[in-house]
Amino acid sequence: MIAFPAFRTLLIAAMTSGLSFGATRAADDFDLSPQQPGRLHAARNEAAIASIPVAFKFVTPGKLTIAVSPGGPPLATYATDAKTVVGADPDYAYAIADSLGLTLEIVPVAWIDWPLGLASGKYDAVISNVGVTEQRKEKFDFSTYRQGLHGIFVKSDSPVASIKEPKDAAGLRIVVGAGTNQERILVKWSEQDVAAGLKPIELQYYDDEATSLLALQSGRADVIVQPHAQLVFIAARDKNIKRVGTLSAGWPDRSDVAITTRKGSGLADALTIATNGLIKDGTYAKILEHWHLSEEALPASETNPPGLPKY
Repeated sequence: MIAFPAFRTLLIAAMTSGLSFGATRAADDFDLSPQQPGRLHAARNEAAIASIPVAFKFVTPGKLTIAVSPGGPPLATYATDAKTVVGADPDYAYAIADSLGLTLEIVPVAWIDWPLGLASGKYDAVISNVGVTEQRKEKFDFSTYRQGLHGIFVKSDSPVASIKEPKDAAGLRIVVGAGTNQERILVKWSEQDVAAGLKPIELQYYDDEATSLLALQSGRADVIVQPHAQLVFIAARDKNIKRVGTLSAGWPDRSDVAITTRKGSGLADALTIATNGLIKDGTYAKILEHWHLSEEALPASETNPPGLPKY
């Protein structure tokens, strides 16, 4: 389904009237200041430091140079000063740098540019919600640090209480992005429902996020499915949607997000050890909790685990 022009006009009026109020409410749940007084610091991890190959050359000696794409909160965004990058991924990068006994240098990049920049040696690693795929593993190494999740959200007053498997979504009208991984999964869910004698899922497509949210609030749709972190922030900002489930980006298998390094550079194992140290001492869980992303926690970090297959 595509949004009609009249519907878009209604959306613009509704969004314009509430922009500043929504931003204020989001600030109550997420600190987007450049100072970040709540940022956690980690202890040196001698085992991780010892695992850094002697031959590895950091972009800048004594610093860990990390590329981060400020695509939006709570993962990474520009702070209220419009120049400092803040969010869950930057906080995690700081903790990793602390673990390795290094000073962090964040390089803001457009997400589409990270592969070339990493391959050409502009930064030591990328921490920017990069999912592990078999295709990417041909060129890069990975140290996992979060689950790749899609969020399943409904209106706050929706009678839908839980969606965990295909039958829970049978007959529902679900907003999803065209050509996305979550669309691919929901098509399979719908096929399973039909095969089981249940109603198919009705997938709806709109031009942008704001239009999609208004479709949900107006009753045109029952559910919205998109990257979990985005919906967590929207729920905190708007106070009118709630989570009723999550969906692995690799359904039916788990899909992980990872620190990305140059293939064969030798840095991945040290980063995996550092991450497992943060998991063990509780720093990792506190960072995720601070940014409302505890559902994305991993039990342990792995180097180059199975990734999403080539479709």
